[in-house]
Amino acid sequence: MDSGNGWDESAEAWIADMGETGDFSRRNVLDAPMLDRIRGRGFQDALDVGCGEGRFCRMISGLGIRATGIDPTARLIETARARDPLGRYHEARAEALPFAPESFDLVVSYLTLIDIDDLDGAIGEMARVLRPGGSLLIANLNSFSTAGKWQGEGDSARGYLIDNYLEPRAEWVSWRGILIRNWHRPLHAYMQPLLAQGLRLAHFDEPAAREDPAGDATTRAARYNRAPYHHIMEWTKP
Repeated sequence: MDSGNGWDESAEAWIADMGETGDFSRRNVLDAPMLDRIRGRGFQDALDVGCGEGRFCRMISGLGIRATGIDPTARLIETARARDPLGRYHEARAEALPFAPESFDLVVSYLTLIDIDDLDGAIGEMARVLRPGGSLLIANLNSFSTAGKWQGEGDSARGYLIDNYLEPRAEWVSWRGILIRNWHRPLHAYMQPLLAQGLRLAHFDEPAAREDPAGDATTRAARYNRAPYHHIMEWTKP
């Protein structure tokens, strides 16, 4: 089911890089505020769209919520099932979710919108399977970060240069053996299809990195906070 975006070829490197705890951005920036938006809210059935190897699905399940994950990359779904034999994982695309309307009271998109070619179709599907009163919780890359790059190296970098911000484009990105195609889109390109589905913005945040005495996380947090890469949005369905 690969669409030529590199995920089939990069699956093994991704699994190795994520491990059980995820990368710096997940561990030190996004996991805690994402879970804070879920914990104690009474959610019963959650769908993780683009679940990868199932890491966040397992975290959702740990909160006592029935979690289902979908991903188009067969190797990632295979790994998710191996690590969570009792979990619910399906090889499927965000643009064609294999579920009935209003099947979930929580839908999660955790750093997946940047991978999806048909953004409008995927957002429409997420809204379709969400129950009235339910929440669509999104973690995404800030649009300014996908339109720019650091000027200089390390702590001596002069700043972050943004260029061609309004031009949507798919670009190849590479790190630690992973080579995948990501989308840059200006922020309005995400906001407008969400609004068009009748969803209401209930929460928005750009969380700072949390310092961690282990490894080089403290240094990385300081650099990250100069130009934070991520935001979190929660949209509700009336």
